[in-house]
Amino acid sequence: MAKVSGRFGYVGASTSIAGINQWSLDYTVDMLETTDFSASGVAAYLPGVSRWSGSFSGYKDGTPVALASSAVVNLCLSPTSGSTGAYHGTAYISGVHPTTNFDGIVGYSYDFQGDGACSVPTT
Repeated sequence: MAKVSGRFGYVGASTSIAGINQWSLDYTVDMLETTDFSASGVAAYLPGVSRWSGSFSGYKDGTPVALASSAVVNLCLSPTSGSTGAYHGTAYISGVHPTTNFDGIVGYSYDFQGDGACSVPTT
C-alpha cells in the first residue's frame, strides 16, 4: 500500500475549520472476558460495545468556529483533502481548549466523543 502524506488532511465539524493541523481518532471495542473453568487456563473473549472519540487541534485562523462544549456536530476526519478515505459520524464536542504563550501562536484544541456509528473508510 502506498504511503500518504498528511499535509492535506481535513477536519469538518458541520463546516470546514480553518487552521487545523492535527487530528486523532480512537476507535475501540470493549472485550468481554468469557473465561471459565473449561478454558484450560487460557483467557477467552467476545467483542462488546464499540466506541470512538478523539481530538483535533491547530492554530487560530480568523474567528474560531463556534464549537461550544457539548455541541453536536457532523464530524468528518480525512487524511487527505475532502471526504475521500474519511471517517464520518455524529459527535459531541466534549472539550474546547484555547492556548497561548508570549512567544507562540494562539491555538485551539477540541475533544470529541462519537455518538452512534462511525463510518470507517474502505480505501
